[in-house]
Amino acid sequence: WGYTWVAMKEAVRFIDPFDFSALRAVAGALLMFGAILFLGKPVRLRSPVRTLVFGLFQTAGFNALAAWALYTGGAGKTAVLVYTLPFWTLVIAWPLLGERLRGLQWPAALLAAAGLLLVFEPWQPAGTAVSKWLALATALSWGMSAVLAKKWRDALEPDLLVLTAWQMLLGGAVLTVIALSIPTRAIDWTPYFWIVLVYCTVAGSIAGWLLWLFILRRLPAGIAGLSIMAVPALGVLFARLQLGEDPSAAEWSGMLLIGASLALLCVHAVRDRQETANGK
Repeated sequence: WGYTWVAMKEAVRFIDPFDFSALRAVAGALLMFGAILFLGKPVRLRSPVRTLVFGLFQTAGFNALAAWALYTGGAGKTAVLVYTLPFWTLVIAWPLLGERLRGLQWPAALLAAAGLLLVFEPWQPAGTAVSKWLALATALSWGMSAVLAKKWRDALEPDLLVLTAWQMLLGGAVLTVIALSIPTRAIDWTPYFWIVLVYCTVAGSIAGWLLWLFILRRLPAGIAGLSIMAVPALGVLFARLQLGEDPSAAEWSGMLLIGASLALLCVHAVRDRQETANGK
């Protein structure tokens, strides 16, 4: 996932963001359905409307906004802003799930807000402001999908592989309609583009999600969340090494504050789980 941000940034040199998002989502969904059939799992759609809405945020919104952000700005900063996901999940869960901030979540929220301010640098000329807002919208879309997955847990398909495949296919279908409805440049089908497309689809869309679901089932959520913290850090590192991206001092400070915020949220999750296990 960390390198996927650089691969996506490279991909949009050869294809428009919506075309790339649609191609990646549909190809990923078809490969996942192939895996489902190979494993002999039932291919069913338990709740079509809710799965579609979930796919609009999880696949359509996330992929399109992320690719658009990368098309207009840097890979490293986009990765960091997208991975403010835990912060926005807390914000969205407050009105929709009635979950209020408590404990370490409060200082984590303040650190995230301060980090966002430094990354956006409102005192500077616009620059890549559009890319930053798109990255933030990507995080909000992902956060909404996380809250909906929790809110509709009993209504959605319980098999995570089947649910992921269906929401990816439905979201990809919406992206395809959008891509076909707007004028775009012709795709430059170079060998290098094929390489980054395969990487983004297989490693980013399929292997990444399956590995994430794998560790979620075997590790506490807080510990699993610590692994997520490595993604934006690796995104920044790879973007610096391969793309020569060099964030400003304020942006570096903001990214560090966002990382500290994610760390506090992970510690809170671990403590919360321990208290629940101890019957407190």
